[in-house]
Amino acid sequence: MKRAILTIAIAVMGLTAAFAQQDTTKRARRQMPKMTAEQRAEKVTAKMEKELSLTADQKSKIYAIQLENAKTMDTWRNADKGDMKGKMKDRKAAMDAQKAKIDAVLTAEQKTKMDAFRAEAKEKAGKMRKGMGQHRKDKAPVVSNPPTQG
Repeated sequence: MKRAILTIAIAVMGLTAAFAQQDTTKRARRQMPKMTAEQRAEKVTAKMEKELSLTADQKSKIYAIQLENAKTMDTWRNADKGDMKGKMKDRKAAMDAQKAKIDAVLTAEQKTKMDAFRAEAKEKAGKMRKGMGQHRKDKAPVVSNPPTQG
């Protein structure tokens, strides 16, 4: 009887350890579907139309802006990977220009909604960056044997 209980206890401990290790492994990142520039522009435009109640004229203008941006992004993705800092400055300038173009198409009420969406996205991105380990740089190193005072 003791031997059976001991065997069951060892099996339970072994299974517990195995399942505990399984939870700590990284999950595979879900692959995004490959979309063309036209599909990406249509998707963004449809979302903006739904969220901002765009008119037909605004929708066509926004689609043109988004399509131009998507094609530019494609060329940057396929370009040489050198000089990333210079490219980042170019991308930032292009994003600011796109934002200005979109804001020129929107009404005042739509602009306020769009600014709220942008702020929410920025906050969400900040939280994602923190989750990736960026916040660990700010912490002081942990000392295992701190010096004694006295």
